Amino acid sequence: MEAPSCLRFQVCGFGLPMIWLCLFLVLVLQNCCPTLSASPYLVGMGSYDITGPAADVNMMGYANAEQIASGIHFRLKARAFIVAEPNGKRVVFVNLDACMASQLVTIKVLERLKARYGDLYNENNVAISGIHTHAGPGGYLQYVVYIVTSLGFVHQSFDVIVNGIEQCIVEAHNNIRPGKIYVNKGNLLDAGVNRSPSAYLNNPAEERSKYQYNVDKEMTLIKFVDDELGPVGSFNWFATHGTSMSRTNSLISGDNKGAAARFMEDWAEQNGIPKQAAQVSSDDLESLHKTSGLPRRVSLIIPEPNEITDDLIQLASSYEASGGRRLSGSNITRRIRSTRQNKPKFVSAFCQSNCGDVSPNVLGTFCIDTGLPCDFNHSTCNGKNELCYGRGPGYPDEFESTRIIGNRQFLKAVDLFNSASEEIQGKVDCTHTYLDFSQLKVNIPTSTGGQQVVKTCPAAMGFAFAAGTTDGPGAFDFKQGDVKGNPFWRLVRNLLKPPGKEQVECQAPKPILLDTGEMKEPYDWAPAILPIQIIRIGQLVILCVPGEFTTMAGRRLRDAVKNVLTSDNSGEFNNNIHVVLAGLTNTYSQYITTFEEYEIQRYEGASTLYGPHTLSAYIQEFQKLATAMVSNKDVPTNFQAPDLLDKQIELLPGVMFDSTPPGVKFGDVSSDVPANSIFRKGSIVNATFYSACPRNDLRTDGTFSLVEKLDGSNNWVPVYDDDDWSLRFKWSRPSRLSPRSFATLEWTIPEDAVSGVYRFRHFGASKPLLGSIKHFTGTSRAFTVR
Repeated sequence: MEAPSCLRFQVCGFGLPMIWLCLFLVLVLQNCCPTLSASPYLVGMGSYDITGPAADVNMMGYANAEQIASGIHFRLKARAFIVAEPNGKRVVFVNLDACMASQLVTIKVLERLKARYGDLYNENNVAISGIHTHAGPGGYLQYVVYIVTSLGFVHQSFDVIVNGIEQCIVEAHNNIRPGKIYVNKGNLLDAGVNRSPSAYLNNPAEERSKYQYNVDKEMTLIKFVDDELGPVGSFNWFATHGTSMSRTNSLISGDNKGAAARFMEDWAEQNGIPKQAAQVSSDDLESLHKTSGLPRRVSLIIPEPNEITDDLIQLASSYEASGGRRLSGSNITRRIRSTRQNKPKFVSAFCQSNCGDVSPNVLGTFCIDTGLPCDFNHSTCNGKNELCYGRGPGYPDEFESTRIIGNRQFLKAVDLFNSASEEIQGKVDCTHTYLDFSQLKVNIPTSTGGQQVVKTCPAAMGFAFAAGTTDGPGAFDFKQGDVKGNPFWRLVRNLLKPPGKEQVECQAPKPILLDTGEMKEPYDWAPAILPIQIIRIGQLVILCVPGEFTTMAGRRLRDAVKNVLTSDNSGEFNNNIHVVLAGLTNTYSQYITTFEEYEIQRYEGASTLYGPHTLSAYIQEFQKLATAMVSNKDVPTNFQAPDLLDKQIELLPGVMFDSTPPGVKFGDVSSDVPANSIFRKGSIVNATFYSACPRNDLRTDGTFSLVEKLDGSNNWVPVYDDDDWSLRFKWSRPSRLSPRSFATLEWTIPEDAVSGVYRFRHFGASKPLLGSIKHFTGTSRAFTVR
């Protein structure tokens, strides 16, 4: 088609040199001016292993001294996203498969980032949040009360988390590329119930009438889309406790949120993401969840035999256990999960929100002696809290409950991911400050319409704290809802630190069991200086809080901040603003209830450290942060969080040495798969090896266990590792102080496993009495799966 004469005249009028100059300027602008890009943001994703010591270390969460790690259910990860405006501000959000963030971890991560990147990443724009699994190694927090059951500080736990966070941020930084972000939200109705409904009912009826449920059912998800690669990740926030795994579990696990993240990342890999979005129908989603048929990758190089023949069975029988053999080192890399060259992996995080009173044990609470429902107000059975437990949807199988609750979050996330259409637009911003919550002045309204100044208190825990919850009851004669205390336990308390009159009055009606804020020996028992932070990405606002807000407490904080942001006359925000609360972020300070819930003194109220006005203090200070954000002003602070690393005491003994019986090598099989075995899908297969303490080498980003499959060329190919839902690594000693130990590899054969010949392989590291650590491996007898 010929151009109109006027256009021909204009073009000809420029002359050839001018045309080339214009073309050159267009190319320069396209390549050098990212502000003209169709994508408003630069986006980077990263993840790294933070599994930690799988033996001897007390698990963080239930404060059960007998809950000691002895294996791996599946591995723990740190996952991060970075969002930046081209030539503008940037923010980092890290989600940990850990019980909570730690102030000391945050301090040391920021020091490492400063050494790498200068002032690019700092306390203002980096947030580190925990999913609240109660099945990860403890000992990585710096305050005494949180490391009593772990026998003090555990450097291995601490180091692996600090290193993993650093590495996932480095990976995200290196992956930064132009991209878009979308937000979506929807209700998930069957993944959480209120475990303290009697306290919730003490909130004003008028306020409760605004909400359909007594827990938040809404999941908010953001979807990251690379301009070239398509979707590269998603993060979502939803409130439910990481307590599907019980207080007696000893296998390291990310619980329901860690499971959901694993399922979604495997789903993405199955569907070729990153590359392009894979639309999944409801029928497809249901097919992802048959018994053990959870989404995962299966090596495409392994063909599916048409049938299991006698020749195949005979082939399996020809492969006996290899016997243990020494390895030259521990450099086993990621053997299975795809690391596509030049393409970022898909990163999916299921973040925690206001989960303080939300339990994943959705079937209700029952007495384990009678099977009857527990007492409503005190969660007791004939006056005893130890007998009252919540039941998960897979009861009595905690692994199945974990799978189901993780699965429900995963399915909702996939649905929101595929239907996300609202694009996030607007500036990237952040604001942060430190506050002394032990003596913070708070303005609260009076009944006459005036204002009254009150104060928060030094930290203290009430008697009901020791009662535990229906997710993990405490011991002795403590009970929830106790506003009086007990003379015997007051006597015991006074041996440690009797609270003064002012503290008793400040904390009332909480009867103080442990006056942790005023206990300073051998160093601080509880935090006083806490960080609060707001991260903004367009119309998404993330409130980073250092504790566990209850449902109504979280609602009040979100509404208060939203009112500040939307009432500003600058036009920065409108009513289409998404405010999410990221719990357990940057440090940990236990619970935050409403004033009315605090009065009831269930577990959450007894664990609200800074007294009845704690929530009012948070609301007041977050309103200041929000006002500063819309005014583009800094928030001054006179405080800095303490670094107590040099004061830490570590009482957990190291590994002395490992040994085997005479004539036995590390990696030899102790109990093998039966000869000529044929197993059907859904069956459980196991083998036990002579092993050594997993603390000798954490196998970070590696594995202690593999399931290998024989391919058509008679090569053994790894197909499942200890990051897979179906394969469990269980470690044990014959006695507490024995230098001998065993590793059991237990595989529940998935429904989508390829038929053929398989075997187990175990990796470990042994420590001699003298000399350096030695690495070893061994394999089991082969077996057939049909």
